[in-house]
Amino acid sequence: MWFANTTAQSLQGSRQDMKILVTGGAGFIGSAVIRHAIENRGYSVVNVDVLTYAANLDNLTSVADSPLYTFEQADIRDEAAMKRVFETHRPDAVMHLAAESHVDRSIDGPLAFIDTNIVGTAVLLNAAREYWAGLDEAGKTAFRFHHISTDEVYGTLGEDGLFTEETRYQPNSPYAASKAGSDMLVRAWGQTYGLPVVITNCSNNYGPFQFPEKLIPVVILKALSGQPIPIYGAGTNVRDWLFVNDHAEALLTVLERGRLGEIYNIGGDNEAQNIELVRTLCSILDDIRPDAAGSYDRLITYVDDRPGHDLRYAIDATKIQDELGWTPSVTLEEGLRQTVVWYLDNEAWWQAILDRGFSQDRLGLKVATQS
Repeated sequence: MWFANTTAQSLQGSRQDMKILVTGGAGFIGSAVIRHAIENRGYSVVNVDVLTYAANLDNLTSVADSPLYTFEQADIRDEAAMKRVFETHRPDAVMHLAAESHVDRSIDGPLAFIDTNIVGTAVLLNAAREYWAGLDEAGKTAFRFHHISTDEVYGTLGEDGLFTEETRYQPNSPYAASKAGSDMLVRAWGQTYGLPVVITNCSNNYGPFQFPEKLIPVVILKALSGQPIPIYGAGTNVRDWLFVNDHAEALLTVLERGRLGEIYNIGGDNEAQNIELVRTLCSILDDIRPDAAGSYDRLITYVDDRPGHDLRYAIDATKIQDELGWTPSVTLEEGLRQTVVWYLDNEAWWQAILDRGFSQDRLGLKVATQS
């Protein structure tokens, strides 16, 4: 806990007139949050997204025509644009998800990650602080800034142990370092200015609408096209996997009822070695869409490991479970099967991305000098 005067007062989760400003809402996790907020909570949402390569407004087709949804194409690094967005839309809360997020890309081009994740967060925080300072007392009390981060800020674990909210930050990739820096900025704005903030750090997300540069959609699409499925190193790196719809529910729960100034770790309680995960995906594909050439695991190919590849991530989610009553709703097997079915049923979505020129080529092997 950061503030001596931290309050347990929560947002009124049942308020149907609440308006949330979501940054990065055309991305994978951000779009899940928006769909969940509108369809399951009835909240109004302002989606602020600059529409980088991984953003996709098709992720929001189900809510695009809702009177509860508004889209603003704007860059969080643009101070004037952020001030205008706050003054125009007068949000009750911010959920900050806009970020460059792919580790391999951060190895090739670290400066873009520093610019968006650190500088952009600082600009957004300052705009939020100025807006919050101008609210009446009731508005100030109700407002909060929820920063969504990653477990990668903690570095790597050995074979034992779990990340807790007290784990020391030891980021090992440019991406992780940039997110650690943004976490510290949020803390500083809370400590120095009294901005009502809360931070969440999550484990690896997966599910529908994930951009096909991440492991699970890479495996699915490579398998379907009969291409080699790349496995970094020996495939023994361990991740905790969190279904994106479960994450969206957790994030809204923290926004509504989380204690200000606190960090909440969100994990799926689903650890798996990368090679185990890939074999499970191949087995699911074998069952749902068998290939006459044989099991999809024949396509598994071991490639050079990622530079600085963290061995293991695993989250202790006791705090959010005990304080807020959130737990994952699906097992890893269930979530992976739902994900495979979604990609099989939504070929038009991912084929449009491939048709725009995205090749799923491997990144992150060269030493970058500039972003």
